[in-house]
Amino acid sequence: MHRVSRIFQKISENALKLNVVSRTVDARMNESERMPELPEVETVRRGLAPAMEGQVIERADVNRPDLRWPFPERMAERLCGQTVLRLRRRSKYVLADLSSGETLLIHLGMSGRMLVSGDTSFQEFALGKIGQFVHDHPPAEKHDHVVFHMENGARITFNDPRRFGAMDLLDTATADQNKLLAVLGPEPLGNDFHDSHLIKAFENKNSPVKSALLDQRIVSGLGNIYVCEALFRAGISPKRKAGKISKPRVASLVPIIRDVLSEAIEAGGSSLKDFKQADGELGYFQHSFDVYGREGEPCRTPECGDTIERIVQSGRSSFYCKQCQT
Repeated sequence: MHRVSRIFQKISENALKLNVVSRTVDARMNESERMPELPEVETVRRGLAPAMEGQVIERADVNRPDLRWPFPERMAERLCGQTVLRLRRRSKYVLADLSSGETLLIHLGMSGRMLVSGDTSFQEFALGKIGQFVHDHPPAEKHDHVVFHMENGARITFNDPRRFGAMDLLDTATADQNKLLAVLGPEPLGNDFHDSHLIKAFENKNSPVKSALLDQRIVSGLGNIYVCEALFRAGISPKRKAGKISKPRVASLVPIIRDVLSEAIEAGGSSLKDFKQADGELGYFQHSFDVYGREGEPCRTPECGDTIERIVQSGRSSFYCKQCQT
């Protein structure tokens, strides 16, 4: 029991906010910027792992026929009795490998969140209720679309008011060939994302570097928030053409992107929802943003003296300092 409590204490420290409902910090940002990014999805995966990995799905309730697209046929039946062998992440998808030889694919969409609850034998952790263990199952909510009842007493509820989330069942052996996953580039925290890869991907590329880094074929999982932050640290303007950046500067982006994402994961992701922790404090990593959402505020580079500007690129807001980023 003490070991389980320590596991969840660690989750409460490092995965602070597992509710990934997002809002914009600026009402002018469009809908595409509200998607959870890699750190949020990784945080959710880490939070789910103690409740699901190695555990049997006793029953699954599927309360509607679809989300963003229809659920697979007999989804509840195919999940029932299966052991979750492994929880992993690919880009912005959570993947649960099952003993049946199938893999459950989960995408949170814009407003998806997952709540883990259960009895005192499990000491479950509520995703979004920071530092609190939930010993009893909360009452069902209107938008609880899929519920997993685990044999260990845990219950995992997928709630999605806007229904932009998605689930599917894939053959595990060929999951990487699925149309959603096959087009993805290397993971930014993996060994296949390195200097040579990014330099080659940027060669003769006429699009802005911001757009290039958001291209999931070049590197998977990057989103608007962390690309803005990485470009600021690298001193590269989001407007600069990718193919015009020198090789040393392109190479410098690799460790910077890794650092930005790793810091966000350790901080528990960066949901922009106006959600308060149990102690009443707001958020965590968003307080460390150097540029994102800080239009008109002073640049944090010592002695810069300029302010953060916002421009729109391909329908998305880009935040940068024109003095520090060239």
